[in-house]
Amino acid sequence: MSGKRSISIPGFGHRAPIPGAARVGNLLFSSAISGIDPETGQPADSAARQVELVFTHLQSLVDAAGTSLAHIGKMAIYVRDNSIRELINEAWLTHFPDPDDRPARHIQLAELPGPLHLQIEVIAIIPEGE
Repeated sequence: MSGKRSISIPGFGHRAPIPGAARVGNLLFSSAISGIDPETGQPADSAARQVELVFTHLQSLVDAAGTSLAHIGKMAIYVRDNSIRELINEAWLTHFPDPDDRPARHIQLAELPGPLHLQIEVIAIIPEGE
């Protein structure tokens, strides 16, 4: 084994030939994760639904890689505008309820393609034996 492998999940992909993430040794590096509706292959209509789907895809991705949300070290969030920060914070608190056990996070304004309201990227560890 080369120590590196691509991670993909059903119902979520990119138009470019890239995986959802790459596992390199015991580290996981995601590609951009968007609020794509797996049934339509298109961005969800609302910002709230896109935020929900981003976290759903993230959960599926870490599961497929053999890790968990608890092992995310950093999350970068790119938003079209700051109006969705409260939606992100609500989802954040649901998925990371313990203030002493949250990953680092950064939100940045970005020009996003099409009707996307946000994209996220994460770096996570994969515990030994996984």
